[in-house]
Amino acid sequence: MDFRDAPEDAAFRAEVRDFLELELPDDLRQPDDAVLGVGVGEDPKDMVWLKKLATRGWVAPAWPKEYGGAGLSVMQQFVFGEELARVRAPRPNFLAIGLIGPTIIVHGSEEQKREHLSGILSGEMYWCQGFSEPGSGSDLASLQTKAERDGDDFVINGQKIWTSGAHRSHRMALLARTDFDAPKHKGLSYFLVDMRAPGVTVQPLTNMAETHSFNEVFFDNVRVPKKDLLGELNRGWYVATTTLDFERSGIISAVGLQQLVDEIAEATRPFRRAGDGFTARHELAERAIEAHIAVLFSYRIASMQAKGLIPNQEASVTKLYASELAQRIAKTAIHLAGLHGQLGPGSAYAPLMGRIERMYRIQVGATLAGGTSEIQRNIIAQRGLGLPRE
Repeated sequence: MDFRDAPEDAAFRAEVRDFLELELPDDLRQPDDAVLGVGVGEDPKDMVWLKKLATRGWVAPAWPKEYGGAGLSVMQQFVFGEELARVRAPRPNFLAIGLIGPTIIVHGSEEQKREHLSGILSGEMYWCQGFSEPGSGSDLASLQTKAERDGDDFVINGQKIWTSGAHRSHRMALLARTDFDAPKHKGLSYFLVDMRAPGVTVQPLTNMAETHSFNEVFFDNVRVPKKDLLGELNRGWYVATTTLDFERSGIISAVGLQQLVDEIAEATRPFRRAGDGFTARHELAERAIEAHIAVLFSYRIASMQAKGLIPNQEASVTKLYASELAQRIAKTAIHLAGLHGQLGPGSAYAPLMGRIERMYRIQVGATLAGGTSEIQRNIIAQRGLGLPRE
């Protein structure tokens, strides 16, 4: 793996850095707690940044140009994400831009593309993802929300949970069961649901850090027109698992973890007890080395994608490593801050304005969100090591 930028990528990196230096105001350069594995929502000010990105055509780096994207190469996408992460630029509407929009581009009709893509690019349409259910998280294909055909509509009944941003979303990308007699992976369909439709109810879920980002969503005879079926009927699993040639190395989270270690080292300095210097130095050094390894994992995945390879177990290794590292970093922070680490936002004595206390609580979900550590280990074992299924 060559860590040096190719000449064209180096030129692009310089262009991005110049743009960020000129256009990104200081008040938008904020720490991103999504590096802990649990999103906490978006700031309305992020839309200001989205409009600045739009002036360069950089809102959707991976989308083809014919759909309003930048059409960047894999390495240019990686460079772009890395440079934005290093200056802590916001990622407005990142779920819709990074996942739902590309899925519509691949599987959607021309009518669906015309209806939805422009709103995603402009930031006017927020989206959420309706996949997990109370009894179907890691085994997503066992979901029970049902969609039954009724004339020109589908009638949806069921419940979704851990739905990030549902309370402010206009649309949901929803998986529902349309054939209860088919094997569980083959009876699902993918819908683009209007969150304002009669029968949709959103209930907030407050996480351990007392932050509202998750929600429960209930569907009571919600009518969805057949034009909002994405892809083929009963083929929703294959739509949902679409992987595209866009940057998904995890470099943004890896850089965020590096920055977090640096912040903790500085912020906890006044609170360390006499004689703790040796232990603190070693603990911080371990976290710093581990964060650098997370960056190297990201470089590995980007390098594979640039060669036309598909990261599989490599992506699971990266996710597993980064999410468990986030927990270790949070524990180091609370350890080094001592009693002051228990102080939350609002206390003048709280290090990092209370972020240490919050991250210590929120990190519990880091190894659950985006696929549990157990699932990642199964993927690594079966697809990477060739071990048999039990």
